[in-house]
Amino acid sequence: MAEALDPAIPDDVERLAQEVLQAACDRGVMLATAESCTGGLLASLLTDIPGKSHAFERGFVTYTNDAKHEVLGVSWDILDRFGAVSAPAAEAMAAGALTASRADISVSITGFTESAPGQPAGLVHFACARRGAECVQQLETFGDIGRAAVRLASLRTALRLLNAALGRTADAA
Repeated sequence: MAEALDPAIPDDVERLAQEVLQAACDRGVMLATAESCTGGLLASLLTDIPGKSHAFERGFVTYTNDAKHEVLGVSWDILDRFGAVSAPAAEAMAAGALTASRADISVSITGFTESAPGQPAGLVHFACARRGAECVQQLETFGDIGRAAVRLASLRTALRLLNAALGRTADAA
């Protein structure tokens, strides 16, 4: 059970996190996260589950373009041409998390939780990178469901991507 986050995290999200961590432990795989719109919520969840959190190597919260560039090595060309909320940025964030860590698999999350001019609420890009494998990208359009709901939906998607990278199906028990 996720201890600190238990009241706020839905049961299905906690179950997915436990599955991901168990699969990583079973395979001796280390995980990393690169988060923007979730603000470290996924890293917090993965470190909140007792007995399995040792499979989590580190997390990067890179909310600004400067942070994405400085910490994860996302190129200014990608940020200028495609924007921080884009498939190329998500892929570069996931690749950067692998480069800057000892993790075997990383997942990145970058998106808009609220609408603004040119920023559709609920549009989130994900990427999952594994050493020696092709990066997998996914786009979700959750809609204008609210900041917290977009963040929780993003956790579900990121955990499903990690499960897939670990060779498990999204609903494996």
